[in-house]
Amino acid sequence: MANNQPNFEPSGEVIIRTNRAGVHIGNLIARNGQEIILGNARRLYSWSGAFTLTAVAANGVDRSNSRISIAIPKITLLEAIEIIPVAKGVDLTSTER
Repeated sequence: MANNQPNFEPSGEVIIRTNRAGVHIGNLIARNGQEIILGNARRLYSWSGAFTLTAVAANGVDRSNSRISIAIPKITLLEAIEIIPVAKGVDLTSTER
């Protein structure tokens, strides 16, 4: 069976999906169960150009139709339910002007 998986090299950033606080992007500082501390944290309010968060992490988003907040130095997130590594070269920096 052929392997159709693209080469995936992590960038060091992650996407965190939480149960109630939405989706966040940043550098994983610490994890204790479902509690996550992210550095250089941004909130992904909405996205276009990718069907799933897995696709966002692997390929990025249509930046002209997506909303990514400005970064804050650190955030503590409770009830994390998914941690997805972001591929090297994917631009998930703020779209705020």
